[in-house]
Amino acid sequence: MIIQNRGGGDSLDGSLSMSDPIIQMPEDVRIMGNGKLPFHVALTATDAPYSKWQCRIMYYWYKKMKEMPGSEMGGFTRVLHSGSPDNLMDEIPTYVVDPLPEGLDRGYIVLNRPWAFVQWLEKATIEEEYILMAEPDHVFVNPLPNLARGGYPAAFPFFYIKPTEHEKIIRKYYPEDMGPVTNVDPIGNSPVIIKKSMLEKIAPTWMNVSLSMKDDPETDKAFGWVLEMYAYAVASALHGVQHILRKDFMLQPPWDLEIDKKFIIHYTYGCDYSLEGKLTYGKIGEWRFDKRSYLRGPPPRNLSLPPPGVPESVVTLVKMVNEATANIPGWNSV
Repeated sequence: MIIQNRGGGDSLDGSLSMSDPIIQMPEDVRIMGNGKLPFHVALTATDAPYSKWQCRIMYYWYKKMKEMPGSEMGGFTRVLHSGSPDNLMDEIPTYVVDPLPEGLDRGYIVLNRPWAFVQWLEKATIEEEYILMAEPDHVFVNPLPNLARGGYPAAFPFFYIKPTEHEKIIRKYYPEDMGPVTNVDPIGNSPVIIKKSMLEKIAPTWMNVSLSMKDDPETDKAFGWVLEMYAYAVASALHGVQHILRKDFMLQPPWDLEIDKKFIIHYTYGCDYSLEGKLTYGKIGEWRFDKRSYLRGPPPRNLSLPPPGVPESVVTLVKMVNEATANIPGWNSV
């Protein structure tokens, strides 16, 4: 299997099959073992109803998967960047940080994410050596071990993050003397499992690169809603950090059809199907599950299951949402 290395070439590693979930790993860590290394689960969130109900489902499944064999999950923190406590403080472990000064995010609320991590890392007491940066719309579908190896963090490779196709723009923030554009991984900040000490160095750079990118019209237009993801990838490269890329870290319905041994369901895309089980993406389906249908409040309990023929990933997602909402007390009260 061809594995990128940072020397500029490719190496052929016969020990990895084409089905291996690791699609990129630095040469010097391929044979390393890994003792039990707990990681702290952290996600950034707002006090909007849309964010709250997702966080509640996410935390429900964290608690279940944390106790299962194979899990190396440690503590959990919802980093709330609304500036003041909300009504989930007693339900979910939460650390309150300040939002960016008014107007600085220019309506792109995700810019608060790196600033939230900067504050949390500076002020909070975090016992674990490693941190998983997660998001409210993540559901743990299998127990998650620490996928990082040695000093190398683990990340999920996104098909739509393509630094090499945006070399001209990337070079505004990652100059040629830093190395080839291939040093910028095709990732966002989440999901990433990374050493706390490493993230403490990257986070301020990530914040500054994010704000610089948002201030540049060309970059803002090219990267759009994934600008902050590119900013994390660039910031990591500026610090000389390379990630082990794990395609089994996460799946994204409706495009990924099977759960298999993957660890996180990311339900960012709408799932629209006909009653015959055919995907009607881009057109509201006769059956649908889309988180954006619930911007003002939580989805009802006991959502209807998809029709026959819909992929396992979508069916599992809806079943897991239903289990969480059935068991979370006062589901409709938040």
